[in-house]
Amino acid sequence: MMSINKGKEVVPGSSRSAAVDVAAVADRQNPPPLSRYESQKRRDWITFGQYLRNRRPPIALSQCNANHVLDFLRYLDQFGKTKVHLQGCMFFGQPEPPGPCTCSLRQAWGSLDALIGRLRAAYEENGCSPETNPFANAAIRIYLREVKDSQAKARGIPYKKKKKKRNPLKSNEDSSSFPTQQP
Repeated sequence: MMSINKGKEVVPGSSRSAAVDVAAVADRQNPPPLSRYESQKRRDWITFGQYLRNRRPPIALSQCNANHVLDFLRYLDQFGKTKVHLQGCMFFGQPEPPGPCTCSLRQAWGSLDALIGRLRAAYEENGCSPETNPFANAAIRIYLREVKDSQAKARGIPYKKKKKKRNPLKSNEDSSSFPTQQP
């Protein structure tokens, strides 16, 4: 005769370790929830895989290259929520346009940059070689830089590279590490 005790199976006449073993099996079946980043990475990886499978003809992951990734990024623009003014638009270069216009919505640069980072990590986590990672290709970095620059110009907000702050402790490495004492 078996009895259930708080989710653990206890068999009369057996050791208590049987109950612990059942609990360990249950823990393996219910892994802890993924972090927000891991969940998003998984969703992005599945979406990219579906994109490749839905192409005509379908593209195997092993055949995927930077051009396929660029096509995927352009495809995603149709789902964007960021207004990007064209050069002919009267609101081009204005950070706060006073009215509506017919310019298209696109994916924001920051969203694309984060997406590529997650897909780059997912590619390697799924057993693919870092040397063949299409998300790490220079063409992708160039495309992202162009998107960033064009969106900054369209909004009138230039992105400026932040200067690295010099660490004052590192500049003093050449001098003595002990301060001199004055009498």
